[in-house]
Amino acid sequence: MTDRPGPPAPIEVLVVDDDVRVARVNAAYVGKVAGFHVAGQAHSAAEALAFLERGHADLVLLDHYLPDETGLALVGRLRRLGHHTDIIMVTAARDIATVQAAMRHGALQYLVKPFTFAGLRAKLAGYAALRRALEGGGEAGQDQVDRIFGALGGASAGPAELPKGHSALTADLVREVLRGAEGPLSAQEVAERSSLSRQTAQRYLKLLERTGRVRLSLKYGETGRPEHRYVWV
Repeated sequence: MTDRPGPPAPIEVLVVDDDVRVARVNAAYVGKVAGFHVAGQAHSAAEALAFLERGHADLVLLDHYLPDETGLALVGRLRRLGHHTDIIMVTAARDIATVQAAMRHGALQYLVKPFTFAGLRAKLAGYAALRRALEGGGEAGQDQVDRIFGALGGASAGPAELPKGHSALTADLVREVLRGAEGPLSAQEVAERSSLSRQTAQRYLKLLERTGRVRLSLKYGETGRPEHRYVWV
């Protein structure tokens, strides 16, 4: 009997925010996203550094305004010390200079406070898609390079394109799930990977199909109706 591979290990996340209550809320948000696990919380740059020195995190959700030094200063120190943990800035700092500095320091994403659960979930889904695109190592052709660089961004259904009652963040979330998939997915599979209900996933898949961003195919089984499968175009 052949052993089946187990589920992939969760992505470990360190939540860093000077406000204990905000850190707790952000950690609760992370805990609701499938495939992610809160490794710990820190409320200062020193606490975050101490955690990473003794433990492990794949991703840090990092506030910029910390009591002992800025988040970006901490990123610079981490890099000098050889820590290559991925960073998503989660902060109220919205001046262009800080955003530009975050890009130059290698932050993968930048989420401005206040934000919704859907907003953070979309960033995490994009990060998970990036990790999937980087799996395997080796050399990459142009298609794979485009996929890697597009995992965290790329075209999305903007507000002007969405009918009333639809969310651009949810459309982005469905898009990132499809872009990160190795083949066509069913509505149920999209729902499971995005933590959406099946009905919501189905509604956005149909919307994206109508706009030409998603291609629909049918998978015929032995009995019953054919299953609808969706792939990002």
